[in-house]
Amino acid sequence: MKYFTIEELTKSDVAERLRIDNTPSDEAVKNLTHLAEHLLDPVRDRLGMPIYVNSGYRCNKLNRAVGGAFRSFHLLGRAADITTRSREGNIKLYQILADMPHVELINEQNYRWIHVAL
Repeated sequence: MKYFTIEELTKSDVAERLRIDNTPSDEAVKNLTHLAEHLLDPVRDRLGMPIYVNSGYRCNKLNRAVGGAFRSFHLLGRAADITTRSREGNIKLYQILADMPHVELINEQNYRWIHVAL
């Protein structure tokens, strides 16, 4: 992984606040690594600016706490909610991601962040 770490892809302020252990399984780590190497790193290279992870892997308890979908790809380590921290940057991010392989791509709250799953 060039730009992202497992720690960054599993960090959660909600988990810390609620004292939820969000440690990923070996399979989730494998999926997160694949997500970073095959999607997040290449999109970062194409975008040419930092991408920040709002949410990556979520254990079941954390997913319930944040109101995540019952069958969310976050539960498997196959999804990330990402942002450039600007609407304009997120629009560019979305446009680049639209041309890359993915199974889900969602503009969340008028480009506040982008949800992507592989």
